[in-house]
Amino acid sequence: MPAAAQTASPPAQNSNDSVDALHELIMQSLDDDQAVETISIPLAGKSAIADHMIIASGRSTRQVASMAEKLARKIKTEMNRSVRMEGLPAADWVLIDAGDVIVHLFRPEVRSFYNLERMWAFGDAPPSPIAA
Repeated sequence: MPAAAQTASPPAQNSNDSVDALHELIMQSLDDDQAVETISIPLAGKSAIADHMIIASGRSTRQVASMAEKLARKIKTEMNRSVRMEGLPAADWVLIDAGDVIVHLFRPEVRSFYNLERMWAFGDAPPSPIAA
């Protein structure tokens, strides 16, 4: 039994390394593709859906679609992970579920309408006028 306990720890560390590598890959890809206002919201310990949520904007539907397609290819080739994507045909809001990292790519108008940053702030955002 002790041998099994010793072998159980390294995969957890490798898993954390894998999540960090995935997060870095996504952030670098979005930077390379000139995403606008990219933010990363840490979710570890706050939600079971993922460890990170990344929100970014593209200047047009064409840029949003291009960033999403490139990102999905990079994750597949460099991390050997499949992703699930929603919203690619319209490309107003594309959701990419890479497992440990969730990515939302928006056109600016759609992003401001849904305002996910505020919804996921967990009290880190300034208080709303109603609460004041």
